[in-house]
Amino acid sequence: MLPLPRPRRNRCFAGEYLVSEVSSSHDRPLPLRSRDFRYLVGGVTVSGLGSAMTPVALAFAVLHLGGSATQLGLVVAAFATAEVLTMLYGGVLGDRLPRQLLMQGSSAATAVSQAACAVVLITGHGSLWLLSGIGIVNGCLGAIAQPASNALTRSTVTAEQLPRAVVLRSLATQTAFAVGFAVAGVVVAVAGPGWAIAADAATYAVAAGLFAMIRTPAAAPAHRERLRAELAEGAREVFRHAWLWLLIGQALLYHLCYGGVQGVLGPIVVGDAWGEEAWGWALAALMAGFVAGGLVALRWRPYHLLRRGVLLLSLTAAFPLAMALAGDLRWVLAGAFVHGVGLQLFSVNWDLAIQQNIREDMLARVYSFDLVGSFVCRPLGLALTGPVALLVGTRTWLIVVAAVIGLSSLAALGAPSVRQLTRGRPYAAPHAFSS
Repeated sequence: MLPLPRPRRNRCFAGEYLVSEVSSSHDRPLPLRSRDFRYLVGGVTVSGLGSAMTPVALAFAVLHLGGSATQLGLVVAAFATAEVLTMLYGGVLGDRLPRQLLMQGSSAATAVSQAACAVVLITGHGSLWLLSGIGIVNGCLGAIAQPASNALTRSTVTAEQLPRAVVLRSLATQTAFAVGFAVAGVVVAVAGPGWAIAADAATYAVAAGLFAMIRTPAAAPAHRERLRAELAEGAREVFRHAWLWLLIGQALLYHLCYGGVQGVLGPIVVGDAWGEEAWGWALAALMAGFVAGGLVALRWRPYHLLRRGVLLLSLTAAFPLAMALAGDLRWVLAGAFVHGVGLQLFSVNWDLAIQQNIREDMLARVYSFDLVGSFVCRPLGLALTGPVALLVGTRTWLIVVAAVIGLSSLAALGAPSVRQLTRGRPYAAPHAFSS
């Protein structure tokens, strides 16, 4: 008789709990056994590969058209504003309609709009107004599907598979983003921004096909209130959880300050110092940090989900600080990597906290409030970054941003609800799962 595998004692990061588990792979919940989860992850991964190329391409498309840092901020802000204004309605639709249908339609329409953007850039007919208009369309399309996409994860796996499913989905998409960012700088430098956006259009078309293969049954019909009443119901659910609204507020501050660093100042500061390809590599290092954080999250399962996550979130100050102080590209890449690790480990625990503590029929709306609350001030930050950096100096503003996002993360630990939220068993998934 073969000896039984010995139980492994798994202690969390700070020694808060002990869990006995058998180290046999046969006993581990494997989300990829679910057919629907495979199609979901495949779709978001493929579209993420192309989407990672678009911010790099868009930034240099604006600069190639003679745009300034302020004008670049306004173009990116147009996309972000449309996304924020549409997101709450996307949350209501995600709780009303089949979620995979929303994702399929949004991906197909985005493929068309990105193809149109690529054509005008490749043929030399691009303009700042046209790029802003297409950005508004894409922002609305993405906002319609994003809450449904986040909420759909729980419907494609069992309750036991959910923690690993959250990590695997994040790991797959961040790996795609890392590859996309690395390729983007080279494609833009060699072929031009239009061809990078054309690649994004193709990936959205493939993603639409993959989402069409998802077969999770729709939720049972329920009485529906007016749109405003359903939004109010979602808001009440958010404010019922102190940890939820408090960290959404912290995310608002983060994106208000950091959004302009990545969307406006980064391409200019790094591009001027080391070339356009260097900004693509900086974003690739950021995404590599996300991947590394995801790999750690596969093994590290803290009992206090948000206490450790918020501590690691403070590491995001490393990237803007490195851009402000480093005279060597290697330090900028290192800062981007550390930023990615910290943000990814927080994001995985944050996502799992929402999945395990919010009802199924409220999940898309809660995700929409999370996304809107986090990003509502990002357009303002994007629009003001250029003028503020011009007024106080780029280096000074980067240091200020680093201080704000680092210290605000640590300040969130003052809330007992953040410190005490623990890992638990999620709401039971309502659907059957196929292999």
